[in-house]
Amino acid sequence: MPDLQKIENAMPVAPLKIVAMPSAESMGRRINDYMVEFRRSIHNDKVKQDPAFHGYIESNYLLHVDIPRFGSGEGKATITESIRGKDIFILTDVCNHSITYHMNGYENHMSPDDHYQDLKRVIAACNGKACRINVIMPFLYEGRQHKRNGRESLDCAFSLEELRNMGVSNFITFDAHDPRVQNATPLNGFDNFMPPYQFIKALLNSEDDLLVDKEHLLVISPDEGALDRAIYFATVLGVDTGMFYKRRDYSTIVDGKNPIVAHEFLGDNIDGKDIIIIDDMISSGGSMLDTAKQLKKMNARRVFICCTFGLFTDGLKAFDAAYERGEFDKVVATNLTYLPPELQYRPYFIEADMSKFVASLIDFMNHDASLSNVLATTDKIHGIVEAYNNRTNMDIDED
Repeated sequence: MPDLQKIENAMPVAPLKIVAMPSAESMGRRINDYMVEFRRSIHNDKVKQDPAFHGYIESNYLLHVDIPRFGSGEGKATITESIRGKDIFILTDVCNHSITYHMNGYENHMSPDDHYQDLKRVIAACNGKACRINVIMPFLYEGRQHKRNGRESLDCAFSLEELRNMGVSNFITFDAHDPRVQNATPLNGFDNFMPPYQFIKALLNSEDDLLVDKEHLLVISPDEGALDRAIYFATVLGVDTGMFYKRRDYSTIVDGKNPIVAHEFLGDNIDGKDIIIIDDMISSGGSMLDTAKQLKKMNARRVFICCTFGLFTDGLKAFDAAYERGEFDKVVATNLTYLPPELQYRPYFIEADMSKFVASLIDFMNHDASLSNVLATTDKIHGIVEAYNNRTNMDIDED
C-alpha cells in the first residue's frame, strides 16, 4: 500500500481517468482495482463532502476508448465519454504482439509501430480537453534505438518529442535501455522506475532455502550495460557482484547488431553459490541462456534469471530445453509487457506483479505528491530479506 497519509490531505490535480489501451487491458484492470481499494481506504471526511473532491472515490476509473480499423488497415480512436478537465493516464504496451487486425483479407499482428500510432490517435481524440495527459509506457517505444551512430535514425528521441508536441506532460517508463534519452524533452516529466523490490519479493516467495549473504549468493550482470542494475541489487542485498563481458565480432552485422563471439567472466569465485542474473530484458534469450550455461559450468549451485521485460521473441523452446538440461533454475519477469499464456505453465517461471506499484505511482502523481516514498525501495528490500532470513511471514503486501 502507498503511504496514504502523504496524499489524504492533498488536492488532486484533477479527476482521475485511466485509459488502458487494448495492449494493456489486463494490467489496466488490475491497476483500476487497486485504485478503487486505495481511495476507499481514505479516512478524510473532507474527501466525501467537499465538492472539490467530486469524482475522487469511484467504483471505476477506467475510461473506455474504441480503436476500430477500416478494411484498408487505417484506424481511428473514439473516446466514449467526456474527458474535459480530467487527469488522463494512458497505459500502453508496445510489445504486445498478440493483438491482431484485418487488412485486405489478411490478419496482421500489431507491431510496436502500430501500438504507437494507436497511442497518438487516443491523444489526438482528447482534442485538448483534458487537464493533463500522462503516458505510462513500461517498455519505452524504440528504447533500443536511443542513440545515433553514423547515418541512422534516432527513433526514441523523436517519438518523445512528438508526444511532447501533442500535449503529453509526463512520461512514465520502466528500466529504460538508456534513461539519458529523456534529454530529448528536458522540460517534460520523465520518470524511469526499476523493479528490484518486486524481483526479490517474487524470488523469495518462491524459494524457501536461499541464503542471502556474501558466502552463498552472487549477483551477475550479463554484460557491461546492466552493471549498474547489478551493483545496486548486490549492494542492497549485501552480496558481491560480477560481470560478463560480451566479446563481439564488429566486422559483421546480423539482425542489426554485431554477433557475440564469447562471454568472458569478470568476478569472484562462484563455486557452490546461488547466482542471480539481472538484466532489463529477455529478447530472443540466447545471450542470457549462454551466460547461465557458463555459470553452471563454473559450478554455480543455482541460477536465477531476473529481467524486467520477458519478450521471448524466439519462443520458449530454447528455454524449455535449457531447463531440462539444468542450465538454469528460475526465470523471474514482470507483467509490464505481454507474457505468452503458455509461460504461466512453465515450472521455471515466476511472475513479478507490478500492478500495485503502478497504481501507487498513478495515485501519487494525480496528487502531484512527492514520489520519494514510492521510490524508496532499499528499506523495503532490507525488510523482506530480514523477514526471510528469520523465516517470518513472507506474504508482505507493501508495494
